[in-house]
Amino acid sequence: MAETNTDSNETADQTFFEPVGQAVAQVATEDDDNTVKKTGASDSEGNPVQEVQSLCMRCGKQGTTRILLTSIPYFRETIIMSFECPHCGFKNSEVQAASEIQEKGTRYVLKVEQKEDFDRQVIKSDNCSCKFLELDVEIPAKRGQLTTVEGLLSEMVADLEMDQERRKTEHPEDYANIDKFVNKVKGCLTCEPGTLPLTLVADDPSGNSWIEYKPGEPQHKWSCTQYVRTPEQNVALGLVSADEVAQNEIKQKENEKEATEKETANEDEGVTSYNYENPEGNPEEEMQVFKAPCSSCGAPSETHMKMVSIPHFKDVILMSTVCDKCGYKSNEVKTGGEIPAKGKRIALKCTDPEDLARDILKSETCSLEVPELGLDVNAGTLGGRFTTIEGLLREVKDGLYSKVFTETSDSMDNDTKLKWKEFFDKMDRALAGKLQFTIMMEDPLAGSYIQNVYAPDPDPNMASEEYERTSEQEQDLGLADMKV
Repeated sequence: MAETNTDSNETADQTFFEPVGQAVAQVATEDDDNTVKKTGASDSEGNPVQEVQSLCMRCGKQGTTRILLTSIPYFRETIIMSFECPHCGFKNSEVQAASEIQEKGTRYVLKVEQKEDFDRQVIKSDNCSCKFLELDVEIPAKRGQLTTVEGLLSEMVADLEMDQERRKTEHPEDYANIDKFVNKVKGCLTCEPGTLPLTLVADDPSGNSWIEYKPGEPQHKWSCTQYVRTPEQNVALGLVSADEVAQNEIKQKENEKEATEKETANEDEGVTSYNYENPEGNPEEEMQVFKAPCSSCGAPSETHMKMVSIPHFKDVILMSTVCDKCGYKSNEVKTGGEIPAKGKRIALKCTDPEDLARDILKSETCSLEVPELGLDVNAGTLGGRFTTIEGLLREVKDGLYSKVFTETSDSMDNDTKLKWKEFFDKMDRALAGKLQFTIMMEDPLAGSYIQNVYAPDPDPNMASEEYERTSEQEQDLGLADMKV
C-alpha cells in the first residue's frame, strides 16, 4: 500500500470523487454550503474524512454525508460513506469499490468454526451475494457494506423480525417458521452446541468483494477462487449491452456453422486438423486455433491450443486466449487422457539447488503445501501451471508480496508484519538454494506431476502414492453422478 502525503491525497480526492458522484447526486445545488469540506479527521494512513451536504430521502431536508477513501488490509481501496440527518434522525452507511471492475469474478469460502470467526471483516459490494450453506439461506446482492460475518447474520435477523408482530396475527404459519429460523441463527451467533461449523460463500461477479484472510490458518478455513463471468453477468454489470450479447451469440453460431462446413470440406480432402506455424506438418508441433467470443467483452477472439507430451507422465493441453479489443488474456494447462480411478499424492524433498530447476505441473484441482515455508496453496488458487519449482515458488512469492504485503503493510500490526517478513525471508532462502524444503501435492484427479531426474529409475527424494477419493471430492468434481 503506497504512502500518501497531503498533495497526493488531494489528487486522489479529485480522482475518486468522480465515481462517487451518483451516490451524492442529491447535492446538486449552487449553494456554497453544498461544497465538499474536510472535517479534520483521518484514518491511520492519513486519508482525510470529507463531508458534503446532501438531501435526506426520508424527510426531504438537508443532511450530511461523510466520505472516506481508505485501504482494507489484504484487499484494495474502498470508499466508505455515512449519511446522517439531524432533522429526522435517519442514518445510513454504504461501501463502494474505489477500483474498477476486476478482470474476473471472485468466490470466497470461509469456514466459521469458532466465536472469533464471526469477527472476520467482510466487504460486500452491491453485486455480491452471500450464502450460509448449513442454514440454507442467501443474502441477495444489494447495497455495499463493510461489516463482519456476525454483522451479516445480525442484519438478516433484524430484517426478518421487523414484521413478525404483523405475521403473528395475519400469517401465523409463516410467523412460526421464521421464528424457528431466527432462533436457529441466534443459536449460531452464540455458538450453541451443534450449530457450528457454518460455511459462508461470497460470490461477486465484479471481483470487488472480500473476506478477511489470516496468515497461517489451516488450508480448509479460507479460499478464494476466480472465475470467468458469463455474458449475462457482464450485462448486469453494465460492461456490455444485451444487444451486443445477442449479436455475439448470432456471430458465434455463424462461426460455428462456418467451422463445421470447413471441417466437413477438410475431411473430404483428407485434412483432419489445422496446422498453425507448422509447415512440415509434424503432429508434435501442431497448434490449433479456435475462434470464439471473448469471455470478458464478447468480441471475436482466438484461443490457441497445443498438445505437449511430458516424458514418463502423460499428454497435457496448453491453451492461450488473447482479446485484441479489451486486452483480456488467459492461460490454462489441462491434462489429457481419461479420469483415473484414484487420486495421487506426490512429495519431493528438495535438498539441492538443482532441484529448483525440475519441471512441475500443478493442475487446477491440485493443492500444494510446503511445511518448512508455512505455505498452503488451495486447489484452484493459481489455476493450471506448467513451470519449474523455482518458477512456481517465485510466482507465489511475488504475488503475495505485491498484492498483499506491499499494499497493506502500513496498516498491519507488528506481529502480523513480523510473520510476513519471516515468511518472505524463508522464501528467499529457499529460492537461493540455502534452505531445504518438501513440496507436497495432492490431486484427486492425478493430473499433477514433478519431474523425476533419475527416470526411468526411482527418485530417492520423491515419493508418490495413490489414494481413494472421498465422496465429497467425487461430488465436487462432478464424478458422483457421471455414468459411462
